[in-house]
Amino acid sequence: MLILGIETSCDETAASIVRNGTEVLSNVIASSLDLHRQTGGVVPEVAAREHLRQISPVIDRALSDASATWLDVDVIAVTHAPGLVAALLVGVNTAQTLAYIHQKPLIPVHHVSGHIYANFIDRKEDPRFPILILTVSGGHNELVLMKGHHDFEVIGETLDDAAGEAFDKVARMLNLGFPGGPVIAKTAIEGRPDAYAFPRAQLDKDNRFNFSFSGLKSAVLREVKLLEEPSEKQIADLAAGFQMAVVDVLSDKLIAAAEAHDVSEIHLAGGVSANLLLREVTRQKLPENISLIYPKNLIYCTDNAAMIAASGYFLFQRHPNTDWDWKDVIVQASSRLT
Repeated sequence: MLILGIETSCDETAASIVRNGTEVLSNVIASSLDLHRQTGGVVPEVAAREHLRQISPVIDRALSDASATWLDVDVIAVTHAPGLVAALLVGVNTAQTLAYIHQKPLIPVHHVSGHIYANFIDRKEDPRFPILILTVSGGHNELVLMKGHHDFEVIGETLDDAAGEAFDKVARMLNLGFPGGPVIAKTAIEGRPDAYAFPRAQLDKDNRFNFSFSGLKSAVLREVKLLEEPSEKQIADLAAGFQMAVVDVLSDKLIAAAEAHDVSEIHLAGGVSANLLLREVTRQKLPENISLIYPKNLIYCTDNAAMIAASGYFLFQRHPNTDWDWKDVIVQASSRLT
C-alpha cells in the first residue's frame, strides 16, 4: 500500500511516499527556516505564504522521486493538528482537494503521533509492545505509553514550557540564533556542564512523570543578567550547563517511567531526539533489559512527511472499516494525543 503524506504544521512544507508504513520511496522537504531566522522565530503568516508557494511542487516531486502516479497512491495522510492554524490549513485544504479529485481516502494525522511513528520507518523487526516514548520538540513534551498501534496513553507532560521551547528561549537569551536546539548543542561543546548549578525540577509524587522547565529557564536568565556581557567561554558554559540540566531531567524521568511500566523498549522522538547528549546519557542510564530506539536518520527527527505517512498507514490498518471522507477532516491548533 502506498501512502502520500503531507506535513505543513509549522515551517516545513513536506510530502512523502511511503510503502506499508515503513519503506520510504520519497521524502521531500522545503523549509522556510532561513526566513524565520531573520525574526528569531516562526511567523505564522510568513510560514503559510511559504507553504502556499511550495506545496504543489513539493507533492509533484514526491510522486516523481517515488516513480509513482496518482493511480499508484492508495491513501492520503495529512497533519491536521496541532500546529499553526494558517499553516495547517494549507496542507489540509490541499489534501482535501486531492482526495476529492483522485477519490482517495484522507486520513487526519496528529503531529505527535507522526513523530512517534518516525521510529517505525526502516524498521524490520516487530515492535515489542508496550513501548515507552519520550517525544519532545518546540511545541510538545510528553511521555507516552504505547500499548499497540495507535493505542496511546500520555503518562507525563510539561506543566509549562516544552524542552524544545526552553532551548529556543535560552538560545535567544544568549544571542545564539534560531532554532535553539542545534545552536545550544554546538555551543555547549566548548563549555563545562558543571560550571553553573542549574536546577533539575523533579516535582512531587503526583507529578513524578511530568516536566517543568520554567525554573531552569529563569535560573539561566538570572545568570545572564549578572554577567551583563558574558564572554564566549561563559556563554559556552551557560549553554553546556543548561543542556545538561535538561538532559538529566528528560533521561531520569524516562528511565523511571520505563521501569515503572515494565517496558522492554524506550523510544526518543521529536526534534530533541536528535540531541546526541540526550541519546548518550539515556543509553548510559538504561538497564540492560531495555532497548533504546531513535530515528535511524536525523531527517526523521525534525518535521517531515514520511512520519505522517507512516502514522497514517498504521491508523488506516487499525480502522479498516472507517469511511475516511475528506469532508470530515478539520484543523485544530491545539489537540491532545489522546
